[in-house]
Amino acid sequence: MQLEIRPDPAEVGRARRWARSRLAGSGITADEPLAETLILLVSELVTNAVVHTGRPAVLRLCLPGPAAEECASATVRVEVADGSSRAPVPRCAGSEATGGRGLALVDCLADRWGWSPDGAGKSIWCELDRCSSSRESAAMAYGGGSSAYEGLAFEAV
Repeated sequence: MQLEIRPDPAEVGRARRWARSRLAGSGITADEPLAETLILLVSELVTNAVVHTGRPAVLRLCLPGPAAEECASATVRVEVADGSSRAPVPRCAGSEATGGRGLALVDCLADRWGWSPDGAGKSIWCELDRCSSSRESAAMAYGGGSSAYEGLAFEAV
């Protein structure tokens, strides 16, 4: 499933709402850590596309079906394709910086991530394994609690 994204910061909130609405049929409940992490990753990747390219993008979600019971078949994939050929570059954000941590969050929270050329642009993707035990420890590293959002400055749109 996919969502067309306009180069407008308001699209980030729309992408989060759209992703949340897709969870119901996947067997992922809104209150499990995987759902919170997934929404945060959608937000970060869409924000990067909107802010750093100024071009339309496409958000794609690949969710396991409700019958996916085995860990190997329960991988969630988030992918954002945009029209810019510039490679994503992780930055070292200073302690007072209000941005520059997006790819560090993706690296910390996703089980795998990467990027590849996609036509005239690129595609940035990340994957979450439903049965990953590293998710809670990653969330603890960022906020000290059980939620990936705890301790993060995050505005719901």
